Amino acid sequence: MRIFVPTDNGYLADEFSKHATGDDVYQGTPVKSFPISLSKIPKKTQTLALNLIDFDAVPVSGFPWIHWVAANFPGTTREITADVSRTNAIPHVHGRNSNAGSLVGNTDPAIFQNYTGPFPPDQDHDYSLTVYALNTKLDLQDGFWLNDLLHQINGHVLDTATVTLRGRV
Repeated sequence: MRIFVPTDNGYLADEFSKHATGDDVYQGTPVKSFPISLSKIPKKTQTLALNLIDFDAVPVSGFPWIHWVAANFPGTTREITADVSRTNAIPHVHGRNSNAGSLVGNTDPAIFQNYTGPFPPDQDHDYSLTVYALNTKLDLQDGFWLNDLLHQINGHVLDTATVTLRGRV
């Protein structure tokens, strides 16, 4: 499987990150998810799942920061459109990001249960986007956690692809 995410001079475009403006920001947080093109998906794929994690956040927060977790995109999906996290233009199940954790404790699902864009506080960060091709629909509801996804995909992964995206400070 292959993933392609358009970038701007090697960085995630401003509208999807810290430098977003206008409707692409909610309560000071970038919330417009970026588009993802997929190819070479295995033929028996029933659903797709994804996560976006900032491992460069460890020195800042003490743990990798989860920006986006989603599951049960139809296996026929080849283009995950921009802003799908908010519009649900392609039906899927929304997982919780790190804003939902007890250390942050955000209670607004528009923030903790959708995409929140890169917001590197100290230097440019690398963000790891992984997409999973699965042979089943997962038994997940909106608000699931990353560990729920990882437990349920065990034994159901047909293929994975990971791409690193840069976020500008």
